[in-house]
Amino acid sequence: MGPTGPIRPIGPIRPISLVMDAIVQYFSDFTWVKAIDLAGLVLGLIYLWLEFTASIWLWLVRVIMPIVHGYLYWARGLYADFGMEVYYVLAAIYGYAMWRWTRSRSRGDVETQNLASPNDGELPITHFPMRRVLPVALIGLVLWGVIYWILITWTDSSVPICDSFTTALSMIALWALAQKYAEQWLLWLVVDAVCTVLYIYKQIPFTACLYAFYTVMAVLGYRQWLKKIPTT
Repeated sequence: MGPTGPIRPIGPIRPISLVMDAIVQYFSDFTWVKAIDLAGLVLGLIYLWLEFTASIWLWLVRVIMPIVHGYLYWARGLYADFGMEVYYVLAAIYGYAMWRWTRSRSRGDVETQNLASPNDGELPITHFPMRRVLPVALIGLVLWGVIYWILITWTDSSVPICDSFTTALSMIALWALAQKYAEQWLLWLVVDAVCTVLYIYKQIPFTACLYAFYTVMAVLGYRQWLKKIPTT
């Protein structure tokens, strides 16, 4: 006891206590949805490291992750995200093929044509061509509108605008990743930031933490990939 009453804890003790209480409460009522949420966190971290290092094995994890996340999104009513999982599997196959067997760019990408990759003849990392910015942006807007219409017409999604936006932009970002454009990180930066808020709202804490971490890593990943761009 102090001269004016009990001594109150100071410093970071209280915030840490609140976090620990939240973790204990989360695991006290452990369900399959929470277990899958945790598994998605682990897979996501592995995938992020592989993407950060530009490893072709990221596409294998990209095939496994939809199985985990698909169930989680369906359980939480994120139907557009659930539908994206099928696209992710197909895109993963396409991305692996692009990275493994495509060794040069089209004639339109003059600055990157026939550049060799340091990774055993894989597709080299390059910049997003300016000539593709406008058509890709228009395709993204169309996808957003179509997915939004599907959500409000055929589902009971409570967040159709955000859900359709992140889904459409994820499709564009994954295509840019398959092309090995460094700026794909900037697209994921926007997706991850929006998803962090969305998953907090939907009470998926581990996935929300994962996407918050993704947001930070997107900045670091972009800088890392810029260093890997081959020079003539």
